[in-house]
Amino acid sequence: MDSLKGHFLIATPEMSDERFVETLVYLVAHSEEGAMGLVVNKPMPDMRFSDILEEIELGADSDFIRIPERLLDKDVLRGGPVDASRGFVLHTADYFRDGNSYVVEDNICLTATLDVLRAIAAGSGPEKSLLALGYCGWGAGQLEAELKQNGWLTVDHSDELLFSVPPGRRYDAALAALGVTRATLAPHTGGKPLPN
Repeated sequence: MDSLKGHFLIATPEMSDERFVETLVYLVAHSEEGAMGLVVNKPMPDMRFSDILEEIELGADSDFIRIPERLLDKDVLRGGPVDASRGFVLHTADYFRDGNSYVVEDNICLTATLDVLRAIAAGSGPEKSLLALGYCGWGAGQLEAELKQNGWLTVDHSDELLFSVPPGRRYDAALAALGVTRATLAPHTGGKPLPN
């Protein structure tokens, strides 16, 4: 199978793992050894970017830069069930730190160190970003098996879907990119069949 790195996975009704019901996952890695991705459509309740900034040191109060309200109110996403206390930032490639940032695609990077959060707070970070806690991981062949069981649909990368569509609408937007809706995904429709 070709690598799906940089693609989205859309959970279908056939997904047997309840943790992934109606999730949209962005794959940051996929090879014969396994895969890694971040759920990008499930905000954590009652957690914002400002809560994360309170946990990290930004320097002395005199060095603190007034952070725009739009950044402070950014969602923090539930990236997946693995290592749920670890933060990951998916961002545009205009921010890159050798040894810290991992290139997913030409225009998308992943950074899992505090430097990117400090840069965002200081106004020198990437133009577009999203923050997730935890990640999704698959062992060798595991994702391929789930795909064969129709647990996931795949859709090509889209910057707009990743960064511009609000998290709560990303699942439906990804389905729309394939020309389907939740109703067409349903394993069965309610009611009686129409007569011939």
